[in-house]
Amino acid sequence: MLIKTEAIVLRTVKYGDNKVIVDMFTADCGRMSFVASAGRSGKGGVRRQLFLPMALLEIEADVRPRMKLQKLRAVRLAYPMATVPFEPVKLSLALFLSEFLCHALRGEQENRPLFEYISGGVQWLDNSVGRYANFHLVFLMRLSLFLGFYPNLDGYREGCGFDLRAGCFCAAVPSHGDYLSPDEARRIGVLMRMTLSTMHLYKMSRAERNRFIEVLVSYYRIHIPDFPELRSLAVLRELFV
Repeated sequence: MLIKTEAIVLRTVKYGDNKVIVDMFTADCGRMSFVASAGRSGKGGVRRQLFLPMALLEIEADVRPRMKLQKLRAVRLAYPMATVPFEPVKLSLALFLSEFLCHALRGEQENRPLFEYISGGVQWLDNSVGRYANFHLVFLMRLSLFLGFYPNLDGYREGCGFDLRAGCFCAAVPSHGDYLSPDEARRIGVLMRMTLSTMHLYKMSRAERNRFIEVLVSYYRIHIPDFPELRSLAVLRELFV
């Protein structure tokens, strides 16, 4: 069956001499893997430069339900990015998000609101001029809403901790170790209120930002089975002052 859909590139792996395997999150079919002939010029196939991390594409593919790798027929940019591929900090954020989503969206079915959320976030980052140091924090916090384990922020009382497994504040220390102390839990509610338009108002040091991304990744690792260590996280920790 020939399909036409929008897609977001998550990962590209070389396959043989002139082919690539591309993992994408599509608007109409969810997470899928494709194989395509690809070269730098696009002669006889698809230009490899189209498959940059988090690239927003329009694709045509021959989809066969029993096949693990679907065959790409045509690819073009749905949104030509002006800054992400050329600015090192933004590119590092895109690399982190693509690796993160490659694991977080494993097996994800069609989910148009989720697709539009991710696509909108990429375009926001591409159009932003400074003041995006907290972008990855806001993006991951809001992403959990679409995946079904957004934290319950009701019931906070002074002195409460935060149970990462239950995703809620707690008065008593749980029996497991996936827990934030009252001092860190106090900041959860504040940070969860950040949006892309207001996040520049929240001042954080590099150490505070790195601690919070560690908490977020740990939270996802608890709620998504077999979520691995992320290679791009080391680079992310060095961004921003």
